[in-house]
Amino acid sequence: MLIQAVYAAARQVFSPALRRILWKSLALTAALLALVWVGLTRLFSYFLQNHTISADYPFLDGFASFVAGAGLIVALIYLLPAISAIVAGYFLDDVADVVERSDFPADPPGRALPMGHAVLYGLRFAGLSLLVNLVALLVFFIPGVNFSVFFIANAYLLGREYFELAAGRFQSPGQAAQMRVENRGTVFAAGFIVAGLVVVPILNLLTPIFGVALMVHLHKRLAARALAADMGIRSAPK
Repeated sequence: MLIQAVYAAARQVFSPALRRILWKSLALTAALLALVWVGLTRLFSYFLQNHTISADYPFLDGFASFVAGAGLIVALIYLLPAISAIVAGYFLDDVADVVERSDFPADPPGRALPMGHAVLYGLRFAGLSLLVNLVALLVFFIPGVNFSVFFIANAYLLGREYFELAAGRFQSPGQAAQMRVENRGTVFAAGFIVAGLVVVPILNLLTPIFGVALMVHLHKRLAARALAADMGIRSAPK
């Protein structure tokens, strides 16, 4: 089921129907990344300018600048899930509508979230992601633990939030959360795939579109399986 959903989502990311949304998503993601990069570089520049190590040892300042530059890249990687969350919340309904129309035309369409609610949900998702990744960043210098914590934390968070975004078009927040809990293993595995995409340069820009498409497919398949199981129980002889 998960393999099928991943393949279908990957195929649709570059489909003509999603191409316009993809370009807008890439532009918004790149703009937010650039904004964060400018803010971080100015923060680091201010810190280095006001905390010169020693005029007698300029090579130490050079080394500090190098370490700061590497730290910026690491910080950006840890902030990317939060940026992805904002973009995903903004384009959720556009992507979900395309996926539902193209691959599930016989099913009732989902209920679009009001724009204000979608943005607030995306901001909440981003806030949680930022908090989780700040905690993960604290163990960055512990070998063997750093990336494990990053992947596990983001697999759980991205799986949970993307799935509930997709399921929320058909269910109440409580029902969407309950469905996720009932299928926690599958949702976590899907989140692990999305988390893996986050750390791949260039491809990580596709995370919001791919994540939403993947979870729409996964939710549809899980809902169909649950319905089939329920029908089987009801039709079973007493």
